Amino acid sequence: MFRRRWSPRSKALGLLAVACGVASFALVGGYERRLEALRPVVGAQVPVAVAAQDLTRGTVLAADAVRVARIPSAFAPPGALRSVEQAVGRTLASDLAEGEAVTTTRVGTAGGPVASLVPSGLRAFIVPSGMPPGTVRTGDRVDVLATFGGPHPHTETVATGLEVLRLLEVGDAGATLVASGDVAGPSLVLLVSPETAEDLAYATAFAEIAVTIDSTGEAA
Repeated sequence: MFRRRWSPRSKALGLLAVACGVASFALVGGYERRLEALRPVVGAQVPVAVAAQDLTRGTVLAADAVRVARIPSAFAPPGALRSVEQAVGRTLASDLAEGEAVTTTRVGTAGGPVASLVPSGLRAFIVPSGMPPGTVRTGDRVDVLATFGGPHPHTETVATGLEVLRLLEVGDAGATLVASGDVAGPSLVLLVSPETAEDLAYATAFAEIAVTIDSTGEAA
């Protein structure tokens, strides 16, 4: 019976293929062992509440706005809420992208939808704007001017660069409707210092208030 004899070249290639197979098996085994070694480092899977969709600052979290994801404990951010129930009813203090964790630093403190957005030491003050609806949105910066009458009428800039926390639109409970020409505009809830709150209170009592909008590049 005729038997095919392998050439030296064929033998060399066969041995190389066997060597590559052994090396590949060793590499895969080593990778698997490294993964097992890392498992105690990343920790067990833990539940973390994350945004189910893109959410904006000031949003009061509802059950459908949050979901629970399971991630290794080493990757769970500090202060992460662990359930939907812990998040429902809390007010966001900053924007959240879909999939971002809901943490104690991303939600406001206890209180209503406005109080939970006010940092310690500051105040929320409501002023009428007289602007057409849609002109201003939360996060914009505005200046407040006061025009005093009397023997010497004059206009003063009461405060500049105030952040708009919330808008009280026409029909909202507590909204102050003020006509500017033929346009009734929303009231603005502004973030101010206690001193600025006093200045605004005086101006709204004794002067006609006007609100101007800062450019997006200006800061408070």
